[in-house]
Amino acid sequence: MTDPAACRAVLEAALADPARLDAVARQTLAAASAPTLESALRDFAAAHGAAALPVLATLAADEAARDVRRAARRALYRLSQQGVTVPAKPPRRAVVERRPEQPGRAWLSGIDGTGSRAVWVLFEGGFGGTALCSLIVNDTAGILDVAGGAITKKRLEEELKSLRASQKLPWIEVPPARAVGAVAEALALHARLGTSPPAAFERWKSVFESARGLPVGAGAPRHGRPDPPTAGSPRVDDLTLAERATELLALPELASWFIDPESVQSDSLALLEARESRLVVSDQIKAEREASIVTRIVERELGPDGRRRWARRLDEMAFVFDATGRPEPGAIARAAAAALADESRDVTRQAFATGLARRALEIAGEVAAGRLRAADVSRKP
Repeated sequence: MTDPAACRAVLEAALADPARLDAVARQTLAAASAPTLESALRDFAAAHGAAALPVLATLAADEAARDVRRAARRALYRLSQQGVTVPAKPPRRAVVERRPEQPGRAWLSGIDGTGSRAVWVLFEGGFGGTALCSLIVNDTAGILDVAGGAITKKRLEEELKSLRASQKLPWIEVPPARAVGAVAEALALHARLGTSPPAAFERWKSVFESARGLPVGAGAPRHGRPDPPTAGSPRVDDLTLAERATELLALPELASWFIDPESVQSDSLALLEARESRLVVSDQIKAEREASIVTRIVERELGPDGRRRWARRLDEMAFVFDATGRPEPGAIARAAAAALADESRDVTRQAFATGLARRALEIAGEVAAGRLRAADVSRKP
């Protein structure tokens, strides 16, 4: 047990050089009996007054030695009663600290024909809990819908199970950076359009901003987004794959992929008139008229912006196909995306582009015949 002389020596040394109040010195004080410690600190404060404040304040904040801390605080109190200005007591650190919310897991759906997809990001942090942000983002309008809040792990698994059972589009887990990148891209689109995301996004704005610098997971592209398809000299096998792009449009996941029927209503009527004309024409001439209408639609609807937009959608779906174990449609989607992105290639001769136009004509014809409602097949977000 430390005697009074040893306590006084430690305190005097710390007064001359605060660096000497190290862990060993504090242990020396902590080893003293309560009366010895109380007496030593009282005498030290009385002898040096305000000059003793730095040493006493340091000891009063020592979380490791409870008796030393209490004796130091009583010495400080006595000094304050004598008119010495004592530093304010530092706030106690919370037992459970709130950590910044960071994305821990994330999911994306495939993309529908309007350019919309679902994004789920699970944020971990706060006071150790988790919160799920569920969004719908669109590549022409930005963020369309936002919901979410605190969620337990059990509830999350139940929601995921239900979603996979009911979702028509593929649903995959992705590196969080990829999902955060999709939201960042939607926010950038809002900035360009001069629009704002839904008011419900305000609760999530700061956590997405802090997550923007999140390291991208292995195999994911920078910023969580795929690099856009690049133009170049296509290989023969790429050209062959691109010509098979109509196979993609036959897949259930791409059933909603077509040009907005409203924009081809007049073309659909022209096609209907040509088919029902009483003039006797050969099948070849009929096919040529139909091909001419399709070409006109592709030229009008798939300009540079439209080509880039559909190429990005194809590239995203290639990632989805790969992630769900379907490399062949993934390869076709990438080849078709590269063909669309290459503006040196005639878009009117690309199978994917003409497939979009032909499907739009068919659906517009169904609307004109009253078998479909225009609102049900609109491609507007």
